[in-house]
Amino acid sequence: MSLMELQDKSERVYMSTGLRRQTSAEIVSEARRSLRTLATQRPFTPQEKHRQLFGESSSRALDGRPPSAFSLHARHFEAPDSRPGSGTRLSPLEHKPGLSVSLDEDGGVDEATLPKPPAERGNARIGSGGSRAKLLRTASINRLPPMRPNSKNMSLEARTGADQPGDREKLHCSDVTEHTTNSSSETDLHILTKHRILQTASSARGSKPEVKLGHGDTGDDNMDESVFWKTKVLPVLQDFESFAPGDAVSDETVGELCNACNGLHDALAEKGMLGRQFKKRSAILRTLFRLIDVGSDQLNLTLAKLILALNVSGNNLLNICKLIFKISRNASNDALFLNGCILDSLLSLLHCEDVWSKGEAVLYCVGSLKLLSGNSALSRMLLSKGFIGVLLQLSKRLMHGPSSTSANITSHKSEGGGQRIIAGHILVQVTAALRNIADQSESRPSFLSSKAFSTLCLILENHRKDLDICINVARIFSKLSTYTECCHALAESPRCCSVFLDLLSKHSRKQDLVVRLLFTLGNLTAKSTEARERVYEEEGGIDVLLDLFQVYQETPSSPKQCRAPESEDVLVKLIRLLANLAIHPTVGTALAANTLCVQLLLEVLECRCVQESEELVINAVATINNLSFYQGESSVVHSQHTHISQLLLKLLLSSSMDAVLEATRVFGNLSQIKDVRHFIMQHKVEQYVVTLLDSKTPDVCFSACGVLINLSADPENRAMLRATGTVQKLIDCLRDFGPQDWHLAAVVCQTLWNCSLDGELQHTQELLEILRFYTDRGALHWPSDEGVRQVQEACWELLFLPVAERLRRRFYIEDIITLKHVKSEAV
Repeated sequence: MSLMELQDKSERVYMSTGLRRQTSAEIVSEARRSLRTLATQRPFTPQEKHRQLFGESSSRALDGRPPSAFSLHARHFEAPDSRPGSGTRLSPLEHKPGLSVSLDEDGGVDEATLPKPPAERGNARIGSGGSRAKLLRTASINRLPPMRPNSKNMSLEARTGADQPGDREKLHCSDVTEHTTNSSSETDLHILTKHRILQTASSARGSKPEVKLGHGDTGDDNMDESVFWKTKVLPVLQDFESFAPGDAVSDETVGELCNACNGLHDALAEKGMLGRQFKKRSAILRTLFRLIDVGSDQLNLTLAKLILALNVSGNNLLNICKLIFKISRNASNDALFLNGCILDSLLSLLHCEDVWSKGEAVLYCVGSLKLLSGNSALSRMLLSKGFIGVLLQLSKRLMHGPSSTSANITSHKSEGGGQRIIAGHILVQVTAALRNIADQSESRPSFLSSKAFSTLCLILENHRKDLDICINVARIFSKLSTYTECCHALAESPRCCSVFLDLLSKHSRKQDLVVRLLFTLGNLTAKSTEARERVYEEEGGIDVLLDLFQVYQETPSSPKQCRAPESEDVLVKLIRLLANLAIHPTVGTALAANTLCVQLLLEVLECRCVQESEELVINAVATINNLSFYQGESSVVHSQHTHISQLLLKLLLSSSMDAVLEATRVFGNLSQIKDVRHFIMQHKVEQYVVTLLDSKTPDVCFSACGVLINLSADPENRAMLRATGTVQKLIDCLRDFGPQDWHLAAVVCQTLWNCSLDGELQHTQELLEILRFYTDRGALHWPSDEGVRQVQEACWELLFLPVAERLRRRFYIEDIITLKHVKSEAV
């Protein structure tokens, strides 16, 4: 092949087609693809000023939700829960006593069958009896027998039993400590009557220690329990009796009381007497309830741990959970929870299968854990105890609904779906706690392993009308979706995009929910092709997004009128989502052909100032850049190229380098159109583009070369470009960035090729030296990291080397032709 044939074959012009990498070249870095995903900041969530069940922005009515503030004293606890668990009934009596006695389910005496003292006798007593009756009426535990500290008239042992050791056992087993408190005389007579009745019944049966007392206990077991009671339990309770409610108690004394409670807990646990099995459980609970009025948060938390271990239920369980919640509301008490014991008790309560029968107690329990999870140290501790798994299992039980065996199912239904209301309240606390835990980087493995994303999507779907729940879940997703592995896990949830779009449609005016859902969708579509397809294929999905665009695209009636920053934040996230969707060829083509979509984007550039709304304007330009990649006949961007070019010209003159960069990228795509190239040359835009080569920033130089490649494709433009010093600036870029960025080096060589097609290229010797060095693989210095080296070598071989060798051959041919021409003239 002759030199002239080689020269003719090499006259092909390079054109920028968006510089999108294709085929095997896609293994290299895609940082500068013309189609780019956009990043943005996660929506800011201010911390609640006050610790409470429901935040100040809650959608729940104040009069329709459980309170966060309340008073709680010993009098709020009830005596009936003090009964031990129901056991085996005593055998029928062979001898009928003189007085008719019936035994209750727990083996105790039915008080309804006991003789009552005449009312006038109780009323007739005066003196110490009258004063005692008055004391009983004003005691802090209005439904429990009074416990007066340092009482000489009646010791704790006397109040729980009888005069003889054997009698005390019988009285304790029968739970005679549960009696009314109408008056001193009536109470004392009632105790005495019970005592004597049991003595009569016992002597009639010939009661012996071997008689079974319930749960299969033998007399020896009962004797051991009695010894344990006298030696381990009773002394502690007697010590507790010395403290009167309301008395000032020192920190040292509180510490001693806490140690005594912990010791009692350990002793009962060692004997297996926690729960509801201990016969004298009532006396212990009564004393513990009384200590609540001492008023120490540290002591109350210790008491709560022991009371929960004794398996209280009903109103007492609710009040204990409310007591813990009340303590947790004070951030200064967080240190009291760090020993972890009470956390274990609360988590155990959440494991209960029938949450419906303990609904409000569970609410305050989860509410406490929610408040505590806001403390980073406690959050990590809860995380180590499987907190995320516990909450997710609780959520599933709540969504499943109450079982047919639920104790309260009838009452719940009679209240008109009250079980659904309490379930909603609990789920608000659950999702808020998960929101707090999501702040911990250590939580991500737990969210992933427990399949939390599918469960949270199900919560959203089932409670889409509950704004509190929706916002909490949206905050969880907005936090976790910033991490790639979590983003992919969420994208694998089949219904997530559908649920998000449905919520955006239903709650379009709820800005704090909308902005977080858009942010999450933006994260999904930035990393997942499947997510882009699902959003586009969802019926009416794109229409929902464009409707939101119109809602939040507020045009001020006057230039001085300020726009709401919340609305602008929504637009930033929404436009970013559109830009990420446009990466998909099918979606991008459809959006580029959507007149409303393009018009709304252009309105942002027309009405917004880059100095005041920089991120919004830059996102709008970046979205137009992605859409400009699709230049088919249906493209509105293509048909509106003149108007778009005029808007971009203003951005090139702005002080924002990011705005200049985005505008240059759009010109890189639109300059494929001849009319746009004419617009650029007519308005001297090329001079500004050439100056961008001096920026010493690879991204800016890359975008500038994209415009210059297309401009230099027209013969009439090449001379003007060479006159502005374009060639020297391109050679400088090649020297400065070549070994670090072979993609940029390839684009520079393409631009140099176009500029040299119809004229002698200046500085050819300098260029040839650089090309000779860069095309020698052995002479180049490659990174020591194997992965980085493989990427750079692939980019060098696939992108740079072909165009560099072609450019080098061109100058070599020109040198030979020039040399022959000189020799012929000399002859």
